[in-house]
Amino acid sequence: MKTAILGPAQRAEALARMAERELDVLVVGSGVVGAGTALDAATRGLCTGLVEARDWASGTSSRSSKLIHGGLRYLEMLDFALVREALKERGLLLQRLAPHLVKPVPFLYPLQHKGWERLYAGAGVALYDGMSVSSGHGRGLPVHRHLSHKRALRVAPCLKKDALVGALQYYDAQMDDARYVATLVRTAAAYGAHAANRARVVGFLREGERVVGARVEDVEGGTEYEIRAQQIVNATGVWTDDTQALIGERGQFHVRASKGIHLVVPKDRIHSTTGLILRTEKSVLFVIPWGRHWIIGTTDTDWDLDKAHPAASSADIDYLLGHVNEVLATPLTRDDVEGVYAGLRPLLAGESDATSKLSREHTVAHPVPGLVVVAGGKYTTYRVMAKDAVDEAVHGLDRRVAECVTEDVPLVGAEGYKALWNARARIAARTGLHVARIEHLLNRYGSLAEELLELVVADPSLGEPLAAADDYLRAEAVYACTHEGARHLDDVLTRRTRISIETFDRGTRSAREVAELMAPALGWDDAQIEKEITHYQKRVEAERESQRQPDDLTADAARLGAPDIVPL
Repeated sequence: MKTAILGPAQRAEALARMAERELDVLVVGSGVVGAGTALDAATRGLCTGLVEARDWASGTSSRSSKLIHGGLRYLEMLDFALVREALKERGLLLQRLAPHLVKPVPFLYPLQHKGWERLYAGAGVALYDGMSVSSGHGRGLPVHRHLSHKRALRVAPCLKKDALVGALQYYDAQMDDARYVATLVRTAAAYGAHAANRARVVGFLREGERVVGARVEDVEGGTEYEIRAQQIVNATGVWTDDTQALIGERGQFHVRASKGIHLVVPKDRIHSTTGLILRTEKSVLFVIPWGRHWIIGTTDTDWDLDKAHPAASSADIDYLLGHVNEVLATPLTRDDVEGVYAGLRPLLAGESDATSKLSREHTVAHPVPGLVVVAGGKYTTYRVMAKDAVDEAVHGLDRRVAECVTEDVPLVGAEGYKALWNARARIAARTGLHVARIEHLLNRYGSLAEELLELVVADPSLGEPLAAADDYLRAEAVYACTHEGARHLDDVLTRRTRISIETFDRGTRSAREVAELMAPALGWDDAQIEKEITHYQKRVEAERESQRQPDDLTADAARLGAPDIVPL
């Protein structure tokens, strides 16, 4: 299979191709569900287009807890079908579809009551493991184990001695959510999908009741395209209702946004060899290993303010710090927090006022001829959501279409990954890079890491780490633009890498170096470089200011102080 490149030339060509002939399916929105839908449609042989108003995964799909999990707490809600489905998908991703991107991660569940809690929680985790194995894709993870008080503290010395009487340890999986989506888009493009980011749907084309296409604005160039398609899939997540409003239809269901925030702290602030899962009065709290960092999250509160840039308030940060400090022997302070990010979950509105009780199930509808809507769900089950959306769209096509095959379609970078991993020491010797650098590249790009190494061979300076964010090589900033569709500095610092949340300066010290690396690939002059840097600095200032505000309303107002960037 030929690897797709998502550079500036390919983006321009994709827009032109989508406008010149009628598509079978046009997918609107490139979060994980939209990208997955484009891949599903393309691998059924359908002529497919994918447009995204901002950047791949710029909304919910880059701001999650970065977990691929069955949803252990949904067992307590007796939602066995959702857990079983998610566990099957977890296994597929770990073993077949994306072993280079999805990795096992251990979690410790501290027990606070003797006797009954170990039986109760142990039965739940045993059922979780059992459902995983019975799915046929669960043998790649270790089974849970019971730990005594002494052994639990040996595994997680960070815990207060009186915070637990014992513990359970079980396994789930994690990934870099934004990187996963970018890889999904590239996989869809490799199978023939036309994909363009910074391409906003501003209206729909109608013939009577039927939707026959969309008017799409190239946000970068200002050109408007008419893209005709037999079926359009609205996969815009928390923007679902807004997109439906463009055709004067609210739709058959309502999507409600729930805000979840996360904190990022350095690895040395929490002494543990395992992640943690803690019960709160509303839900659960995770402490998740993340390279040289920990991610702590999440909250679950209703949000009806700006959807593009949900803001974390001071109260949100205090909530997470307060709960995690209940069990930590050495409490965390604001000074320990490197990064903060907030995301919105698209939940199907229900009877409950509490967003933690709204459905994580997904729904697919066909509100008007030519338009399919998919909403709800959870990251782990994106492939099932995509399948259901394309199945619905196929009903509106006038021909026989193949069944879904994505259960057997690995993402680009998966093929050959394990062989390259086994050869990583040899690759390090050949390239002159430390073996830890090769492991880093393989776990971010899989076998596509060879493409980055080719950049380093052509320009050895690209094999050097970024000066103020040395987890990443200079080549990665260039590759993000030439191969992965990055258009702006924010795309690279926030989504292609995670520098914006993994450094105390939030990426401001890396901004100039990265912008200057991006400039040749994107044709920026000095004025555009300065504009990109200034915009990024203002964005960071606005986020910091929002995190000092006492509530959502004031935090939202502060965050909106930095508008989205547009080219000169």
